[in-house]
Amino acid sequence: MAERQFKSFAEFWPYYLGEHREPATRTLHCVGSLLAIAIVVTFIMIGKWWLFPLALIPGYAFAWIGHFFIENNRPATFTYPLWSFMGDWKMLALMLSIGSI
Repeated sequence: MAERQFKSFAEFWPYYLGEHREPATRTLHCVGSLLAIAIVVTFIMIGKWWLFPLALIPGYAFAWIGHFFIENNRPATFTYPLWSFMGDWKMLALMLSIGSI
């Protein structure tokens, strides 16, 4: 199957939302992203800022659990890494600001 070609993040966003239909998947993304933020802040505070890439582990682990076991789809990160990363943060911001998407 041919991959979709998106010309902009605005064009990608509806596709991204469609890959995150289940509230449990969105919640897992939120938990993973918040843990990643906490890990980055902790590493900076203890002077080990160079370890901050380790924060990607819980961020992606929680998200991928949602995709593989709840949504039963392939994470968009595998095909659209940058736009998927941007989508994760936009989704988190919307969830924290309005409570849902």
